[in-house]
Amino acid sequence: MEPLIISCALSGGLETPEQNPNVPFNPEAIGNAAVEAWREGAAVVHIHARDDDGEHSGSPEVFGRILDVIRSAGCDAVVNLTTSHASWEEDVWEERFAALELHTDLASYDCGTMNFNDGVFYNRPDFLQELGTRMRDAGVVPELEIFDIGMIGNALRLRDEGFLDPPLYFQFVLGVRGGAPAEARVLAQMVDMLPEGSPWSACGVGRHQLPINAMAIAMGGHTRTGLEDNTLFRKGEVASNPQLVARVRRLSELMERPVATPAQAREILHLDRYAERG
Repeated sequence: MEPLIISCALSGGLETPEQNPNVPFNPEAIGNAAVEAWREGAAVVHIHARDDDGEHSGSPEVFGRILDVIRSAGCDAVVNLTTSHASWEEDVWEERFAALELHTDLASYDCGTMNFNDGVFYNRPDFLQELGTRMRDAGVVPELEIFDIGMIGNALRLRDEGFLDPPLYFQFVLGVRGGAPAEARVLAQMVDMLPEGSPWSACGVGRHQLPINAMAIAMGGHTRTGLEDNTLFRKGEVASNPQLVARVRRLSELMERPVATPAQAREILHLDRYAERG
């Protein structure tokens, strides 16, 4: 098997200090959390920005402060910025495109509209077409976030229409209420639907995090961990990002699969495809 890419989703837009005081809640804390995760073996850091008040933000200035902390520490992790800011509002497009101004390696690309817990996660077809075009123009590779099987079909259709460039990189997010269940048979079916040669990663939310990590490692895919997906290390014990990354690294080592460096992750994910842009 090729080396395992460990991605760490440092914090989302929903977690609170009451849930877990280890969730980073300002730009400097998020940047430091990225460095800590990288030191434990994360080749990719997935970033939702929060401002100085802890509010979810899509501001390039706030993202830039996070990146400054990461780079000043000599951290070469692959940076993956979210484009899901304001996704609970149907027509707030420019705020979601703003992160692309920073020309990072990756940005998230959520492949469809869905019920998400108690809300609606908006990703209209015309928004996805525009997002794909803007990512290409900015030299940013899309990480195709797949919450349900139908989103794979959306991604393949957008590829066929010329809005996404192969090889496509898929990130399966399983166990969200409104999305696909975090089950082995579901993950196997999703993987079976992918075009040959497509790199893929999987994560499970909440208590499903560790089982999906293990399944992805065993199946030859890559995997994501971190406090965005799960705030507990075990029942009754809060987690930290470095702790969750270290657990996945140890699991991969036990399964005799090497862990990818950021340089290897860039090669596996073909992140040089837009090298002349950005």
